[in-house]
Amino acid sequence: MNAPSPATPPAREPIDPKDRPARLTVGVVGAGRVGPALAASLQLAGHRPVAVSGVSDASVRRAASMLPDVPVVSPAEVLARAELVLLTVPDDVLPRLAEGLAETAAVRPGQLLVHTSGRYGAAVLDPARRAGALPLALHPAMTFTGTSVDVQRLAGCSFGVTAPEELRLAAEALVIEMGGEPEWIAEADRPLYHAGLALGANHLVTLVAQAMELLRTAGVSAPDRMLGPLLGAALDNALRSGDAALTGPVSRGDAGTVAAHVAELRKHAPGMVAGYLAMARTTADRALAHGVLRPELAEDLLVVLADGHDSRDSRDTRDGLGRPDTPGGRDGWDGRDAADGESDR
Repeated sequence: MNAPSPATPPAREPIDPKDRPARLTVGVVGAGRVGPALAASLQLAGHRPVAVSGVSDASVRRAASMLPDVPVVSPAEVLARAELVLLTVPDDVLPRLAEGLAETAAVRPGQLLVHTSGRYGAAVLDPARRAGALPLALHPAMTFTGTSVDVQRLAGCSFGVTAPEELRLAAEALVIEMGGEPEWIAEADRPLYHAGLALGANHLVTLVAQAMELLRTAGVSAPDRMLGPLLGAALDNALRSGDAALTGPVSRGDAGTVAAHVAELRKHAPGMVAGYLAMARTTADRALAHGVLRPELAEDLLVVLADGHDSRDSRDTRDGLGRPDTPGGRDGWDGRDAADGESDR
């Protein structure tokens, strides 16, 4: 026979997060930009940061700012105090750290070990797993500043999640508690996943920095204000439409304009020529493959991208229709290797 239902309790005032009973004690090994932000976010969800380790003065200051009253201790002490440990260290350090934790018996059975590397899945923590730890790979697809604004940025942030199948729900629940969106990534796909993020975010910073440098050289007083709306629109269009969003001289087949760009870069920024040509070739490949660039307009452009010069300036090498006068084009090159070189075809 079922027991009678208890009376409905009276409504209560919301409990302040700092007064709520903590479900897990949290520690951070590596107080760089990521670890303190994740720990602070977990604190808002009701968990309790109890220890953090940091080597540099900047790390110690960051921990004090984002996790006030949380003691800075040795990594071994972090492991001793915390039920959930965030291993927020550089990728190349992580395998050695996992081995060291296992060899020194710092890991306790049932202890949650969470690393934030994009490159690695959960398998990198196998030494600690054999010692009884529960390994999770939770990689936030976000850039971090090392300030409190990072906690706000985690709201809606995607996390690349990899874990043993029996821990999948726990891993996804932690991400959701931090306000993130879990995206399951298979162990074998982690390097490719991380390459995609690095290509889109890290290389974007380099491209923007170079673009601002060129605009300053050209006399633009506020390159950031000029580029901001353009880059925002380009990014929005690319996310919505993919390759169909391509615009500019390469997608139009404007060989003369591209050649002029290269000539100016050789004079003012020779270190950018190789990168410009590489990106332009890739843009041309994708524009051709997706029908944005018409093949009949691509011929002169591909020649420019092969050697960085506008071959139309050398009329003795072309016939009366402005085409290369050899069957294979200039120096026997027919342009097909640029169009066929895209790996995603």
